[in-house]
Amino acid sequence: MSAKVFSAAVIGLKSALVEVEVDTLSAGMHHFNIVGLPDTAIKESQDRVSSAIKNSGLIAPHRCGRITVNLAPADLPKVGPLYDLPIALGFLLVALLAKEKNINTLFVPAENAKEASIIENLNIIAVSNLKELLDHLENRSAINLFPKTDLEKLFQEENHLYDMKNIKGQEHAKRALEIASAGAHNIILNGPPGSGKTLLAKTMTSILPRLTVSEALEVTKIFSVAGYLPKENSLITKRQFRSPHHSASAASLVGGGTFPRPGEISLAHRGILFLDEFSEFSRAVLENLRQPLENGIITISRAQGTLEFPARFTLVAAMNPCPCGNATDPEKACSCSPGNIIRYQAKISGPILDRIDLHIEVPRLKFEKISEDSQQENSDSIRKRVEKARKIQKDRFLDSKIISNSEMESEQIKKYCQLDTAGAELMKNALSRFYLSARAYFRIIKVARTIADLEEAENIQTNHIAEAIQYRFKSE
Repeated sequence: MSAKVFSAAVIGLKSALVEVEVDTLSAGMHHFNIVGLPDTAIKESQDRVSSAIKNSGLIAPHRCGRITVNLAPADLPKVGPLYDLPIALGFLLVALLAKEKNINTLFVPAENAKEASIIENLNIIAVSNLKELLDHLENRSAINLFPKTDLEKLFQEENHLYDMKNIKGQEHAKRALEIASAGAHNIILNGPPGSGKTLLAKTMTSILPRLTVSEALEVTKIFSVAGYLPKENSLITKRQFRSPHHSASAASLVGGGTFPRPGEISLAHRGILFLDEFSEFSRAVLENLRQPLENGIITISRAQGTLEFPARFTLVAAMNPCPCGNATDPEKACSCSPGNIIRYQAKISGPILDRIDLHIEVPRLKFEKISEDSQQENSDSIRKRVEKARKIQKDRFLDSKIISNSEMESEQIKKYCQLDTAGAELMKNALSRFYLSARAYFRIIKVARTIADLEEAENIQTNHIAEAIQYRFKSE
């Protein structure tokens, strides 16, 4: 006699249906065998399942003769102990002739019920142990459906530790952060130690637009697969701020492992990846950023296959201009030799810098700026402008998968970023004067489109182009 239970295998961020078919044969000596490309943890399921069934006061497997568990499809690797429950349930369905359940009902561990309750049109039954599930299936003690999560309540007002009103001066940098937030553009902050680069980066989270439900589901899935989803939260509702140390390895940044899991760049999806002390990161590690900065995905290849993880983050980098940090400080002498400065700055390759849209100098503040008592614009008012600009972009890209201006390809640039004669002439002069690459040329246009959106202007104007050009790296 056989029974079939449906489970699922996690492959990267995707899932594949797995059929757990259990067959018993009363004749012959006891034998418990699992087939279908199981790993070691699954092969050990026979001992865990047998103990769980026996300790639940149910029919022990050794009394049923030969038991064969087939995990299909056979060519799909199965990893981890997550098949213990469907194996045990499949055996008990055979032994006790329980009724099959519909596919629109999902049995999950009680710890994962809140997470699963987000999905619409799916009945969630939270199970604490095997006996509880069996009592439910045999109609002895029904388990109530887990209540649906109130999404509106989850997306309530956010509280931020940092606010733009508390940052003295640095108007140029704050303006650049507003543009970066509005269009999801990458930004690098360059300045001497103590000028406020890290504080500016942390405060940027307070002006980012709120996550949409679809974005929140994307991020939640990544955190769930990575094993980082907080138990008290069924949904990630805030844009993430990930700040790996400069000693981080390539695997921790991009993801990896025998069965790859998402790394920091995927955990920063739809949020901020902050790389402080940018030039202190290994050059080999930073070169791994090329693909995600360009395409918004990271591809990891292993013997078992190739996986793709989303990595549509906003890069915020911060670095000193030289080893001592004083090369651009007009009031403190730099102790570095020209050769040391060149080697220090050369740690960041040209292709990486070319993928960063806004390059901002953050100067050391003078006493007058630090001590002034003038009222600074708060984060809420800046965020309102950012969200208006994002709404314009949402409407613009309604029929595509694009969310922000930074994601535009050549087709969208041609359609939505047309330049007038004066703007085209300005870009021509910038291209020849600063020796801009084609990538830098189009990134300037995308930044100009965002600046126009912040002003709620239908077309890109010359002043938008001029402001976008001034944010390019000075060496260009």
